[in-house]
Amino acid sequence: MSLKPQDLAPDFSLADGAGNIVKLSDLRGKRVVLYFYPRDNTPGCIKEACAFRDHYADLQGKDMVVLGVSTDDAKSHQKFVDKYDIPFPLLCDTDATVATAYESYGLKKFMGKEFMGVKRQTFVIDPDGRLERIYLKVKPADHASQILQDLED
Repeated sequence: MSLKPQDLAPDFSLADGAGNIVKLSDLRGKRVVLYFYPRDNTPGCIKEACAFRDHYADLQGKDMVVLGVSTDDAKSHQKFVDKYDIPFPLLCDTDATVATAYESYGLKKFMGKEFMGVKRQTFVIDPDGRLERIYLKVKPADHASQILQDLED
């Protein structure tokens, strides 16, 4: 099974770093940018989160919700949010259930070693709950501006 544009986005219910529950089904009527990232407080993840932070007002102006997802726990997310002033929820997918549903969890290679982990991928979900765009290769520093540009087309 491979997710593709126009597929119904897998629904989920996850807590953010502050313990608030976020349900995808509650966000119908809005466009959702759901981005998966490997780990809080790592160089690429900092760049990506800060890029979304820096473009957050533009994304909100287009009635978009930004949600970051990793397997980190609430305490880690809250520290990350506080340290970098992240204005959107970072969701705790500690058992990788949601990442797996979005095909964003699997075998990775780094410095010659193989391991299971979260892949840096992004899904734009339309107001009807369908996948609008899928980004499987992401450049962390440019990604938020790329999404804004792509959605202008």
